Amino acid sequence: MPPFVLPDYRSVSYSRVTLTELMIPSYANFGGKIHGGILLSLMDKVAYAASSKHAGTYCVTVSVDGVNFMQPVEVGELVSLLASVNYVGRTSLLVGIKVTAEDVRTGLVKHTNTSYFTMVAKNEAGQPTQVPGLELETRDDVRRFQEAIKRRQFQQQYREQFDNARTSLAVDDQMGLLDGERCRVVY
Repeated sequence: MPPFVLPDYRSVSYSRVTLTELMIPSYANFGGKIHGGILLSLMDKVAYAASSKHAGTYCVTVSVDGVNFMQPVEVGELVSLLASVNYVGRTSLLVGIKVTAEDVRTGLVKHTNTSYFTMVAKNEAGQPTQVPGLELETRDDVRRFQEAIKRRQFQQQYREQFDNARTSLAVDDQMGLLDGERCRVVY
């Protein structure tokens, strides 16, 4: 049997994944809501599933961008995580994840999170390996790919600006930044 050869391109729809899980009492925090860590773990799983399906190999999480908990998730709700590969580089993939929670008694569905996971494909030796390109099938696919390019540009600009500000920060000259903040200098 000849070895499997990855295609040059795979469509967004090829690797789209939905993971649905019932939120049980052991997932709840002391306030009775689902732990954010539970949701992050589920997001990591679905990001792995989508990226590995597209890449055809093991993928690891490199970074998570924009985890905002917009609404709480309750015990008894069905949480669905919808993931798609929005962008690919040479060895990296950006997976967009939308999280919804459904109250099965009322049918009410609420959008609770949106997040972006950057994943890197690894070969058997654990080294980054090239992934197939991305076939953009719809205008939404094109928009998401373009947004990912912009997100990368903004992140790079932010890193550069912050690194410059941090290296030139003179603590004694910037004490005014602490005015009105909830801190007290005690040295």
